[in-house]
Amino acid sequence: MLIVDGHLDLALNALQNNRDLLLDAYTTRALESGTPGKGKAKGTVAFPQMRRGRVALCFTTLCARSTGRPTPHIDYNSPAQAYGVAHGQLAYYRGLEAQGHVSVITDLAQLDAHLELWTKFDTLASPDEEAPPLGVVVSMESADPVLFPEQLQSWWDAGLRLIGPAHFGQGRYAGGTGCDGSLTSLGPGLLCEMERLGIPLDLTHLSDVSFWECLQIYQGPVLASHTNCRTLVPHQREFDDDQLRAILARDAVIGVTLGNWQVSFGWIVGAKNEKYSVTLERVVDHIDHICQLAGDCRHVAIGSDLDGGVGTDEFPEDLDTIEELQRFQHLLADRGYDQEAVASILHKNWISFLRKAWGAE
Repeated sequence: MLIVDGHLDLALNALQNNRDLLLDAYTTRALESGTPGKGKAKGTVAFPQMRRGRVALCFTTLCARSTGRPTPHIDYNSPAQAYGVAHGQLAYYRGLEAQGHVSVITDLAQLDAHLELWTKFDTLASPDEEAPPLGVVVSMESADPVLFPEQLQSWWDAGLRLIGPAHFGQGRYAGGTGCDGSLTSLGPGLLCEMERLGIPLDLTHLSDVSFWECLQIYQGPVLASHTNCRTLVPHQREFDDDQLRAILARDAVIGVTLGNWQVSFGWIVGAKNEKYSVTLERVVDHIDHICQLAGDCRHVAIGSDLDGGVGTDEFPEDLDTIEELQRFQHLLADRGYDQEAVASILHKNWISFLRKAWGAE
């Protein structure tokens, strides 16, 4: 079955972590053996695994913050640096596209053509047949690289199609994870320009204050590309039921994410966590919670965030690479989800979201 993943940091993984995503994940693990650093020799995402796992399309990021708290390879001293890094990440996707490895999907016609290729491949492919290019929809995780709201047109022209205004900490436009900050003076202008251009608003990572402010100002399509349920994991990174209901009221889609700290309360990133056993079953708990709130299966999907700066030790123990996303077929069926519901969760909901956002419905 085809899968659409609502959140992968492919460029961050390739450029900041210096990984060739064209190589098999196991080859990269061997190359990184003995290399110090978070997630080294434990990567889960590579193009061969995406193809074998039928991850035909993903939302992939430009991620470069400038919050005033510099962090190597992700948070920069000035907005101009963040601007340059994000454009470099976009150039990476365009370079892959020029080589025939990916298709940067920016409109409805491209989306439909891409899905037609992959549906045919998934149905008819022999084991030796080469898969079509992987599809990527470019998202910006933290709008800090946008120097000023009026510049957003040029980003749109370059292929940017989704924006989450903040990431970790207080950003240039909004408060993010780990802070209580509100929209800055630049924030409303960004939201208005996003609405004018038709760029959907990704609510993931917004602080609670910024979340509600954004929903009040921005009236275009919204999504939560990779977040889970605060009812099950009670910390600020996840959304509470009121927030989830507000997202659902906008006919949006919520992508559940796979990091153990967001799946199971008590997991500490970087610790040994010896007393915890986290499996993909716990991810299904979050999917089910959203379905119960929505009253249907049309508003939840996958936003894995695999390799978002970490590796296999921070994801469920029954997931080795992104290829294992296919296991959700059986896990959901075992919970009573029929084939149509499983297909909706694994790919149809994200596709319907894009089609609606791009004017098909």
